[in-house]
Amino acid sequence: MEKTALVTGASRGIGKAVALRLAKDGYNIAVNYNSNTAKAEETVSEIKALGADAEAYKADTSDINAVKAMFREIKKKFGRLDVLVNNAGVVDDAYLLMINQDSLSRSLDINIKGYINCAQQAALKMYGNKSGRIINISSVSSVLAVEGQSVYSATKGAINSLTATMAKELAPHGILVNAVAPGFIGTDMLSSIPQELAEKYIDSIPMKKFGTAEDVANVVSALCSDSFSYMTGQVIVLDGGLSL
Repeated sequence: MEKTALVTGASRGIGKAVALRLAKDGYNIAVNYNSNTAKAEETVSEIKALGADAEAYKADTSDINAVKAMFREIKKKFGRLDVLVNNAGVVDDAYLLMINQDSLSRSLDINIKGYINCAQQAALKMYGNKSGRIINISSVSSVLAVEGQSVYSATKGAINSLTATMAKELAPHGILVNAVAPGFIGTDMLSSIPQELAEKYIDSIPMKKFGTAEDVANVVSALCSDSFSYMTGQVIVLDGGLSL
């Protein structure tokens, strides 16, 4: 029986790596994105080249009506949903006294409301199968204080709490909920910072290197496998020892 995974924010970075890895694991992939259609279609093409089926779905995850419409289309296309990877998010760093209301609202809407919207709709689709996996992408900032990230840290701390509560509610229905909290991952966002700052970050990591998007994807893949069928409500910190 073919299985389907929805990965939000899958047009690039961690989301794209997760989508490709799950495709290699045999899942058909629903590729969610918010703005970059060309990049999302690139992801779809790469997934199809791996032999899996894929479709791109444009939806702002903070908009419940857009999310409901996306899930209806996924059900129509693939017939079922087995995995949700909540990954779509924003990072808008600012020191406390510099935080503006627009940025605050956007971060709360996408990083928290977006996860809840998608998890709610996914759970409704998974109930009938009495099985499913929801993987929330958190951040090491949820457990480690980083200057300028008070809002981002708050949203990711909320995701950790949400993961635990959802896991307790959904376990009786066969749905497992876990989170992955990456540290510094070598995506486009990180590659754009000055070399001196990058070296400072690397120096703070015991393993003396950044992680890769594929490192995160490997953990997501494991959490979706039968090998982790007795784990739920946990946050796996993947940071090369940064938070130690």
